Amino acid sequence: MTYETLLIQQDGPVMTVRMNRPEKRNAINNQMHLDIQEVCHRLADDFETRAVILTGEGATFSAGADTSEWGKPGPDNELELRHQSGIGSRTSAAIENLDQITIAAVHGYAVGGAAVLASCCDFRVAGPSTWFSIPEVELGIPLSWNALPRLARAVGHQRALELTVLCERISGQLAFEYGLVSHLSEDGEELALANELAQKVVSKPALPVALTKASMKALRRQTESGEVSYSDQDLLLYSRLMQQRGRRRGGENAD
Repeated sequence: MTYETLLIQQDGPVMTVRMNRPEKRNAINNQMHLDIQEVCHRLADDFETRAVILTGEGATFSAGADTSEWGKPGPDNELELRHQSGIGSRTSAAIENLDQITIAAVHGYAVGGAAVLASCCDFRVAGPSTWFSIPEVELGIPLSWNALPRLARAVGHQRALELTVLCERISGQLAFEYGLVSHLSEDGEELALANELAQKVVSKPALPVALTKASMKALRRQTESGEVSYSDQDLLLYSRLMQQRGRRRGGENAD
């Protein structure tokens, strides 16, 4: 099956999913969300694929959410708007809940939502010169997509607060030291190391690997019991902010 915003490569039990909007620096638009969700839905019934690599086509992993969509008029129905605002949370959950072992191969940079999607993966590979940034607060919106619990799980609560509020760019080397990156490659060798890890995964007995990941998912749900209530508040606020921002931009464009 082909997708508008993704390239899929199947190598035996390893699937590579490439975000494929290089002319837009692989910015994540609504269609890409839907495409990723569809791939994850299909993987739920795929018992041959055991490892999934997420990466970007071209020079970079992803510039994050496609901000060109922010100014577009949203639905008038508030419930529909709230549902639309949750598309990133659904994509993140779809990746995180996959039964397969997931590996993010991050090259170039991962900004905002791209860093969030990487954090949903079991392993995260980057080179020392790869950089990460979470600029949402500077853009006047909260970090969404249920990202804070994942970020705190990776780097700790204090680091998560600093990265989110200060919006400072960090290198792949520093991200590795913080725990946001789990495996540090040579620059330009991110995908090669991700493939090496995938081959190690698929060389192990399938059932014990699957049961181990299932246990880890259950443990995560137990330790992050507040995630559901946080998500609901997040979506409500995010919906209103996006609606207001769209109206302001619409007024500016009319001048």
